[in-house]
Amino acid sequence: MDGNTSTHKIIIGAAQNMQQIENNSIELVVTSPPYPMIEMWDNIMSEQNPEIKTALKNSNGLLAFELMHKELDKIWTEVERVLIPGGFACINIGDATRTINGDFQLYPNHSRIISAFQKLGISNLPNIIWRKQTNAPNKFMGSGMLPSGAYVTLEHEWILIFRKGGKRQFKTDGEKLHRKESSFFWEERNVWFSDLWDLKGTKQKINNSETRKRSAAFPFELAYRLINMYSLQGDTVLDPFLGTGTTTVASIATKRNSIGYEIDPMFSDIIKDNIKNTPVSFLNSYIQNRIENHKQFLVERNADPKKKEIKHYNENLKMQVMTSQETEIKLSFIEKLEIVDNKITCFYNSVNPDKIDLPKKKKNKAI
Repeated sequence: MDGNTSTHKIIIGAAQNMQQIENNSIELVVTSPPYPMIEMWDNIMSEQNPEIKTALKNSNGLLAFELMHKELDKIWTEVERVLIPGGFACINIGDATRTINGDFQLYPNHSRIISAFQKLGISNLPNIIWRKQTNAPNKFMGSGMLPSGAYVTLEHEWILIFRKGGKRQFKTDGEKLHRKESSFFWEERNVWFSDLWDLKGTKQKINNSETRKRSAAFPFELAYRLINMYSLQGDTVLDPFLGTGTTTVASIATKRNSIGYEIDPMFSDIIKDNIKNTPVSFLNSYIQNRIENHKQFLVERNADPKKKEIKHYNENLKMQVMTSQETEIKLSFIEKLEIVDNKITCFYNSVNPDKIDLPKKKKNKAI
């Protein structure tokens, strides 16, 4: 595919064996697996290994927890195989609380996954805490206001960040230029690379799935940020647990290619319907909002006499930028999508705005 298209493949099957993907061919993984020890995932986890169902029936929570993670370990082994050296994996996971046979406890999914990746030789980098906004009127767990029986409420999930090997190498002038074309704005970096994100979760009813009546999908913004942060335009993003296809939609919006695996065949039409029903205008407005937000940032920055003058300029976007790393940023609008069977092709047009006139920098007046 050329620089103005991207391709997206949906594969219905288990990700324990991603034989369709070559070794060292994926730049980024963005995914959210079933959460071990969350009851809504018991059935699908038990289908992978009947011993899980037996452990739960026998009230052996710790054994069930470990057996569930051993199934996930098989996918993480495949992730290690397909990632390029310097490639990233971003895993959204929540810990679980559960009462089994009268014993209430935490099952720390995030730490178990970190351990699995470290055993594969993949480095864990600083992680992100996703604080999920909630409107629940009653957050108390346990004995309410009475001590020695109250429990901390889980109001966050984890976005675990892993890298295979050392830093990704960009050696040629062309590779270095392409990296700069995929850069993000200075003010975006200050938000995206914070270790605490406040984003609303996404819950969707799925009526025609025999195995799952509900999917706790992560929001588009979460996938959109991660793809921009850890990959380049034209890279391939993998989601081994595709679900409703949010990673695919975010890959389309960011001009990346993608591959998604989904074990439940009933999700094939759901994924494609989700993509079809996400208006191109919405995705393009997301890109336009980035431009408008940067424009507003420039207006406010230039209006502040205490701030230094902005010295850098991006010809592609006709705007000032804070650093030399932003001078080659290129953004693209989506022209159209073509969906044939389980393959989506996306066509793009480059953003070519008119020159933006902004107020000149105000200088401090001498007292």
